[in-house]
Amino acid sequence: MLLMDLSMPGRSGIDVLARLRAKAPNMGTLILSSYPETHYAVPLIHQGASGYLNKECDPSKIVEAIRTIALGRRYLTRAVSKLLARELKRRDAAPLHAQLSEREFQVFLKLAQGKTAGDIARALSLSVKSVSTYRRRLMRKMCLSSNADLTYYALKNHLIDLAPQIAAQNERVAGLLWVAQRVRR
Repeated sequence: MLLMDLSMPGRSGIDVLARLRAKAPNMGTLILSSYPETHYAVPLIHQGASGYLNKECDPSKIVEAIRTIALGRRYLTRAVSKLLARELKRRDAAPLHAQLSEREFQVFLKLAQGKTAGDIARALSLSVKSVSTYRRRLMRKMCLSSNADLTYYALKNHLIDLAPQIAAQNERVAGLLWVAQRVRR
């Protein structure tokens, strides 16, 4: 049984889940995340997670989920169960990203974060051509026309948080400014 977060340094929890499913398909996985259940729980359950909890939940729920998953079952909160039931009733009304396959969703998130096709290919062990194919498919499914549209959709739907990237970029710029000041002296 594995307890994991979606936000991990250097690697996406979604990517880790996909690799885990490939290497250990019977391992129970509980996702504990700060992201709301409404955005990630259903796609992650479809991708093989055994349960999804928001970090703000009662600690007793985490213990209950771990025990349930350790027994080989899924743990679904009332909210996630309702989301799954609603999905069954209203497939057509689901958010656009819910139509994406697991791999398309991974590529979508990386594109929305500003990664290049080459970066994505290396991170997901794919060819650049495969990444381009996934991009083309997801753009068609979501009726989007550019990477800017992808990023806007992901931000609007709280699927990505660019704050860490902006902070890292600001640190690089500050470092370059410091070096430039030293060189001038």
